[in-house]
Amino acid sequence: MAKKPDWVVRKEQAARQRGQEEVWFFGLHAVRDALLNPRREKLRLIVTPNAEAKLADAIAAAGIAPEVSDPRKFAAPLDPGSVHQGAALAVHPLDWGRLSDIAVPETDLPARVLLLDRVSDPHNVGAILRSAEVFGARAVVGTLHHSAPETGALAKTASGALERQPYLRETNLSRAMTQLQDVGYTLIGLDGEAERTLDEAVAPIRDRPIGLVLGAEGPGLRPKTKDTCDILARIDAAGAFGSLNVSNAAAVALYAATRR
Repeated sequence: MAKKPDWVVRKEQAARQRGQEEVWFFGLHAVRDALLNPRREKLRLIVTPNAEAKLADAIAAAGIAPEVSDPRKFAAPLDPGSVHQGAALAVHPLDWGRLSDIAVPETDLPARVLLLDRVSDPHNVGAILRSAEVFGARAVVGTLHHSAPETGALAKTASGALERQPYLRETNLSRAMTQLQDVGYTLIGLDGEAERTLDEAVAPIRDRPIGLVLGAEGPGLRPKTKDTCDILARIDAAGAFGSLNVSNAAAVALYAATRR
């Protein structure tokens, strides 16, 4: 058997390590959706009596025994500012598998993937996951480092989408982009200074797989990421000045790329 390349070995080791991490989700919606997800490994559930009553059906479906906590001294190890609504669940991160498998379309509809270049704010990533689910994206892909991992804040903002929308973090974003290009994707990088508008870039390739590449607010796309894109395009603004935060830009871009 041929020896695996070093980068493949490192990637597999990192994936195993991430799979062993413990993450605390909080809030009734995020906890309910995680409890109802059969793929999600649940480790420990802490609830107040009121939250236990509200989540009774999900708790029964998950087959987990909750620890009931006094609401005045909630026992879960959360940040003081976390709006937990009396519910917290310790879980392991989901393993969605390989990008090359997830990105292949299963239907006749043209596939869409979002790629995030160092988008580190969990609230932005959570909102992006919600938009990706609404518009039927095959996956949201971030970077392993300098991007938002699965956290309670991300899960709460995603409002359940984290349980259903594939979210992968790749060691090398440019390599992941190349993998998508190899299976037929055209990659459009969002750049406010691009000559073409997003509508102009999408129009001739609407029936093909498209990857939308977005950078962090401020720095935008890194040079290597830009160079790997097939096309650079901008979201047109009505006035002389206009900008969107990355989660809003992702929603607009997905709408532009999916409408028929």
